[in-house]
Amino acid sequence: MKRLQRRLCKTHSYYRTIGLCILMIALFSGCAGTKGTLSDGTLQGSLSVESTDVMSRKTASVSAESGQKESDPADAGLENAEEKSAQGQAENALSESEEEAAGAGTEYRIVMVGDVLLHTPVEESCRKPDGSYDYDSLFTHTKDEISAADLALVNQEVIIGGSELGISGYPCFNADFSLCDTLVRTGFNVVCHATNHAMDKGRAGLISCAQHWKEQYPQVTILGIHDTPDTATSCGADPVIIDLPELRIAVLNYTYGTNGIALPKDMPYAVDLLNEEQVAADLCRAEELADFTIVCPHWGTEYRLTPDDMQEKWTQIFLKNGADLVLGTHPHVIEPVEWVTDEETGHEMLVYYSLGNFVNWTSGIGEGIANRMVGGMAEVTISKDDTGEVKVIDYGVRPLVSHVTSEPGSVSAYFLKDYTEQLETENEITTQDPEFSVEYCIDLCDSVWEDLWVCQ
Repeated sequence: MKRLQRRLCKTHSYYRTIGLCILMIALFSGCAGTKGTLSDGTLQGSLSVESTDVMSRKTASVSAESGQKESDPADAGLENAEEKSAQGQAENALSESEEEAAGAGTEYRIVMVGDVLLHTPVEESCRKPDGSYDYDSLFTHTKDEISAADLALVNQEVIIGGSELGISGYPCFNADFSLCDTLVRTGFNVVCHATNHAMDKGRAGLISCAQHWKEQYPQVTILGIHDTPDTATSCGADPVIIDLPELRIAVLNYTYGTNGIALPKDMPYAVDLLNEEQVAADLCRAEELADFTIVCPHWGTEYRLTPDDMQEKWTQIFLKNGADLVLGTHPHVIEPVEWVTDEETGHEMLVYYSLGNFVNWTSGIGEGIANRMVGGMAEVTISKDDTGEVKVIDYGVRPLVSHVTSEPGSVSAYFLKDYTEQLETENEITTQDPEFSVEYCIDLCDSVWEDLWVCQ
């Protein structure tokens, strides 16, 4: 198991190595007076001249005070030798960095956020005076980071069945079709629909949601629900494969159940459920078709900050069958991130047990409610080298806070680093759980993610 390291989510270890090499080259070149161009366009030659002038003035001052000569032929020879040695080291460093860059291959940034949980007050905040809905405010403060990713996933907790079926919150959720527009504008290209609320509006809600996506946004990958058997692996279809430049990623999405609501008898394929035989078959086929496999399970125990026995069981199943990355949801609170290793094969898999809520405004009151207001954005960078090997080269998590007030359009997710004490005082969740504060959120992230995140 790999040790998690504290890092900024957008900092990649490979680039840190290259940066150090460049810094060494700049320093050596500056001392040797070698001309070149720095990354900001500054000539190295001008830097070395300035450094040389300063050193000359210091040498002259010392020489005058001590009565010694400013230079000596032997000293000059030694200095030339040192300059050549430094230049050689810089050239070697450059050569090594170039070799690393050549073998590193293309990098791909993957992000995922947790549950888009539309309780009634969240829906009400997104309703416009004319009765229509606009969900853009939910993503205002996170959109740039999401849209910049090569692959952006979201757990769409509630079905999007449209207003004709009635917009509703807990316990049977349903969102307006305009949420699809918002998710696309935000930059999500993969939407996970396999949740315990997938059947909240029955057969009609599921079919309406699936068909709307296909008709309006065929370019978006929809996972976990099926209105026809031709897209379901349980009916013989291949797992979904997403083609990026020079990279194929398989993405699978399952839920533990549908809140006791039975799947339609003539649609046993409607929702992808966690079934060991089916999951193993799907992962085996994914190994054949793709370079990298992601599993998005809806699993675990609600409001629990640590993985339960069910999650540990399924983690081993995913691992044994070759999954590379697990991005979990459902507990509505954040849970740890860790590497797990198959002792027999040596295969490693990165697991985010729960990303918590992306947006939430529960009606609950009391201790623990504050935990539900903190979520995480998983950030994973993978690389495919010249040999075809794909591996995780960097990973992290960016904490999120659900900000909720009764003002129209004021419910939104913020990065914790951007969440101020002023916003804290405005967040109406404090009336439901007085423990909520910026400091509380920081302490929670520290306790769950330890050194995997940095609040800056």
